[in-house]
Amino acid sequence: MFNIIHIYRADKPNDTESMEINILLFFAGLLAGAMNSAGGGGSFVTFPALVLAGLPSVYANATSAVALFPGSLAGAWAYRRECRSFTAIPLKPMIGASLAGGLLGALLLHMTPAKIFDSLIPWLLALGTVAFSFGPKIGYLMRKSVQPGSPFMLILQTALAVYGGYFGGAVGIMMMAAWSLFGITDIRSMNAAKTLLVGMTNSAAVIYFAGTELVWWSQSMVMLAGAVIGGYGGACWVRRISPQRLRTGITIFNVVITVVFFVQRMK
Repeated sequence: MFNIIHIYRADKPNDTESMEINILLFFAGLLAGAMNSAGGGGSFVTFPALVLAGLPSVYANATSAVALFPGSLAGAWAYRRECRSFTAIPLKPMIGASLAGGLLGALLLHMTPAKIFDSLIPWLLALGTVAFSFGPKIGYLMRKSVQPGSPFMLILQTALAVYGGYFGGAVGIMMMAAWSLFGITDIRSMNAAKTLLVGMTNSAAVIYFAGTELVWWSQSMVMLAGAVIGGYGGACWVRRISPQRLRTGITIFNVVITVVFFVQRMK
């Protein structure tokens, strides 16, 4: 386990400590909900906050997924009318791939020993940070040299959904970057499809997590409440800030979190 200073002690926390933990988790959920509604990256807040609160890393990851799930599902519902099948492949097989991949990713997380997952966390955070920062550019550059067909698109979607169910940082950005390889450039339809397919991926993972011991429900519910409020507030706030400044701010935050976990891992 990381050597980050935990709020939890070895014994049961007293009422004051429990209140401090709940305040931390609520405001982490608040910020994560706002980030997800604005551009993504909310798990970069909720996961470290849960680790800081004393949850083992695998449990923190599953609990974070459950806490952020209602926002993801609400977004998928909101975009239901804008979702259209891609030219390269119908939407239904993509939904099936997302559900299957999300379930497989959740299963793999459940099977991963804590020590191995701890060693993977900094690299998963780094992957999510790079994807969030450079995903669209990478997709654009790859499209110049790669012209994959429909079967490859389905395979790629399944692989990304596995990552989404396993960890999920910036998976929506990764999906959009991958779709750009197939000449899909309509940002509005891409964003709608991203919201739907990330929602399906998370649905499968959360349903699996709910049937295991991985979710710490009291912490998850506190964080969920903050995320719902933050998601609504973030949707209103994002209209007042330029997309470039927003992306830059989220990227800087993600980089800081990633560096902290790498430093802790080296101790």
